Amino acid sequence: MDLKKLGKYAGGLAFCTLYRLLRIFPNNDPIMGFALPYARKNKWWQALLFPVLAMVSFDIITMRVGVWTIGTAGTYGLLGLLFWKYFQTKKRVGLKTYAGASIVGVLIFDLITGPIMSSAMFGMPFAIAFVGQIPFTMAHLASATGFTVLVAPVLDPQLRASLQETFYSNIRKTANAVSTIVKAMR
Repeated sequence: MDLKKLGKYAGGLAFCTLYRLLRIFPNNDPIMGFALPYARKNKWWQALLFPVLAMVSFDIITMRVGVWTIGTAGTYGLLGLLFWKYFQTKKRVGLKTYAGASIVGVLIFDLITGPIMSSAMFGMPFAIAFVGQIPFTMAHLASATGFTVLVAPVLDPQLRASLQETFYSNIRKTANAVSTIVKAMR
């Protein structure tokens, strides 16, 4: 990994950890927003490593390392690998693809680390854990998808170029339409 990529990686990890420490709401999670572009643009082991390090470093800082750390970090790491594989099949990826991947990732992550782990580790009935997970997952979906939409264009130059092209094309179309209307009003 070159120095520039390492800096982006370290900066992303620092941002994710610091933002999660703010605890704006119970599941303010920027990790997916960083993990998805890294899964698309980097090697498989980097796609795995970023979310694992993000989860483990936060648990170390908050002194909450335990079985839950293994489950959440492992789940996020496997999601990183899953998305690395998924993005290998895509030539072009738009913002909708990133947002959709974020939604699917959160749903998988929350199902595994919520009802499944709660049932297995604490003997909680699956149905109760599932229903109790819904508000948490809704907040997680909003946070992760929002961060994905904001961060992916910054980390993925192809996406950024595509969005800029679309933006300027729409500006030209709007300017042409306004010009046509103004001419028609004369």
